[in-house]
Amino acid sequence: MTAAPVSTQPLNAPQIAARPGKSWRKQVAEFFRNPMGSIGLGAIIIMLLFSFLGPVFYHTDQTTPNLLRITLHPSAQFPLGTDNVGYNVLGRLMVAGESSMEVGLAAAVIASVFGTLWGSVAGYFGGWLDSAMMRIVDALLAIPALLLVLLLSTLVTPSLIMVIIVLGLISWLTTARLVRGQVLVLRQLDFVQASRALGGTARQIVLKHLVPNVIGTVVVQATFEVANAILLFAALSFLGLGPPPPAANWGGMLTTGLNYIFDGYWWLIYPAGVCIVIVVVAFNLVGDALRDLVEVRLQRR
Repeated sequence: MTAAPVSTQPLNAPQIAARPGKSWRKQVAEFFRNPMGSIGLGAIIIMLLFSFLGPVFYHTDQTTPNLLRITLHPSAQFPLGTDNVGYNVLGRLMVAGESSMEVGLAAAVIASVFGTLWGSVAGYFGGWLDSAMMRIVDALLAIPALLLVLLLSTLVTPSLIMVIIVLGLISWLTTARLVRGQVLVLRQLDFVQASRALGGTARQIVLKHLVPNVIGTVVVQATFEVANAILLFAALSFLGLGPPPPAANWGGMLTTGLNYIFDGYWWLIYPAGVCIVIVVVAFNLVGDALRDLVEVRLQRR
């Protein structure tokens, strides 16, 4: 009986770390096979073009009120009419979309980065540190997000930057729990054990080996966080705690329209509401499609 050949190839983490079973091109193609994901992505692209390129081609003054043209009905000059201080509603929708998208995307980035690092550290070290860090997460999760946003908004001066920071700092909790759960499994795998045996520091293992292996989950969760942040921003502005005028956002437009809900001025209410619904549903559809893709990929490893 001959002995099994022993590999002379040096053992190192990058060589034995889990690799995706498919190239990114195949994963993109698989994503587009999901009709709901394709529709959601298309809607997001349209709304981004509407919000950021629209004002470039459709010039309207959204900083100076014009009381000579208040609450005008839709016409060729004003396709969606004007509001209670004379702003062009169509142009204001575009400008409001900029701030809403910026808040959603930026808050999701903050939540993803902070939540990934928090969950990775807690999951990798375990023990008392894991328990302490996750009890903090549990305590914050017990507080309704909107209540926490309202509390923080009363302590700081409303501005776009402050809203982004506040929403980002309350949106990382779910990401942290998801990442921590995956890291608890990953830290037992061979490539982590090999990296540790070869003298890899905790910082190197977390940043170079654990974080890259949870990116799929983080990206999926980030799409949902964008939708949640946009909804929270709209709710905050609806309650009058968003950036003050002349800053525009969809929640603030809904608040203005609410005063005219029984007067027949439908263009002050429905367009902003429709924009919120489209963007939130679109990001959720993309998130669902990405989650299905990640789950299938993990099952095939």
